[in-house]
Amino acid sequence: MFSRILIANRGEIALRIIRAARELGIETVCVYSTADADGPWLKYADEAICIGPGPATESYLRIDRIISAAEVANVDAIHPGYGFLAENAHFAEICRDCHIEFIGPSPEAMAMLGDKIACKKMARDTKVPVFPGSESAIEEIEDAAKVAAEIGYPVIVKAAAGGGGRGMRIVHNEGALRSAISSAQQEAQAAFGNGAVYIEKFLENARHVEIQVLGDRHGNAIHLFERDCTTQRRHQKLIEESPAPGIDPKKRDVVAKSASDMIRKAKYSGAATVEFLLDGKGDFYMLEVNTRIQVEHPVTEMVTGIDIVKEMIRVSAGEPLRFKQRDIKLNGHAIECRINAEDTERGFMPQPGTLTTFVPPGGPGVRVDTHARAGYRIPPNYDSMIGKLIVHGADRTEAIRRMAGALDEFIIEPIKTTIPLQRKLMDNPNFIKADFDIHYLERLLKKE
Repeated sequence: MFSRILIANRGEIALRIIRAARELGIETVCVYSTADADGPWLKYADEAICIGPGPATESYLRIDRIISAAEVANVDAIHPGYGFLAENAHFAEICRDCHIEFIGPSPEAMAMLGDKIACKKMARDTKVPVFPGSESAIEEIEDAAKVAAEIGYPVIVKAAAGGGGRGMRIVHNEGALRSAISSAQQEAQAAFGNGAVYIEKFLENARHVEIQVLGDRHGNAIHLFERDCTTQRRHQKLIEESPAPGIDPKKRDVVAKSASDMIRKAKYSGAATVEFLLDGKGDFYMLEVNTRIQVEHPVTEMVTGIDIVKEMIRVSAGEPLRFKQRDIKLNGHAIECRINAEDTERGFMPQPGTLTTFVPPGGPGVRVDTHARAGYRIPPNYDSMIGKLIVHGADRTEAIRRMAGALDEFIIEPIKTTIPLQRKLMDNPNFIKADFDIHYLERLLKKE
């Protein structure tokens, strides 16, 4: 087992990793930017090293500075968390070259699964259901038009690299296809340094369901069942839950097994998420694979009892997975709300500033993952998420009611947050009945 690891991240995920490492008897080193100099999580690390100014491009995305900090601090491994460099195969490769373990997959597995075109090919080979569409990057517009005509409109143009909605265009006819491909290629090149795009069939009224998987370096891979991430806005998730309500357990189990088979074939070590869209018939179609810990991992931890972050550290240290698939059982229902510092009435505008009041909820089955405290200043440089509220109940009805109560108890002042909207959703008939799709929240907001 490692004796000392560096955390190349910030905020709640940095604190989450510190806690997991502490329980494993591992010392931690946190890097930070000048904007995070007063970050509450830093005092829980054994050492903190400043790596640059506020902009992420000058700190959390500077591989050279992170590696230098790791060497000065004499660490055994680096945990990237999520975001920033978490899915950067070049970073993982440099860690290996410097004889520092990267707590995540190998650079080869990350590159293979991170490239959506290569990933779809592997999915087909392991019988993971995928959308019909182009089997390689679009080279000629005429080829794209031919594929679109065969699979039928609407189609979606997607970047082969990256995510977060960038490099995506939904197209309803051939006339719009040409400009969509050109603009998507330009956006993808600017965002990810890779302008390759492909097209696939677009589902108008789909649900977003993902399978959590774990792999090790001994050829083992298991799944931890699924999460529903349908409640989202502009491809950004707002509420997640596990298990996904109203899906066929037999279909779920077949797809979950195929997802773990794909991870095993990729010789993948660590945590990964295989994301799917679910159509009106309950059929799954793979979107992509996220080669990192997910923001919403706590809902899976709550229903399986498995600490995913600790398992990531263990397998990166060379240990085999401690569980077989038959050991994984679902217990009750969990829901997570991402608490963002955003004004939902003004287009979800970020709300940086100082928190004068921060009172998290408590009680049975309530968990709060956050780095925020009263007096904490939310910097304008980074993502607006300031915490995650997770509840667990015996069933979905109890979990919804528990979440409603927890949101009522959560007091954050003076900034505006997503809490009022999330509280409203706990009373929404469509949410309660799980009668929703990935666009229902945007439709609801338009009505208001």
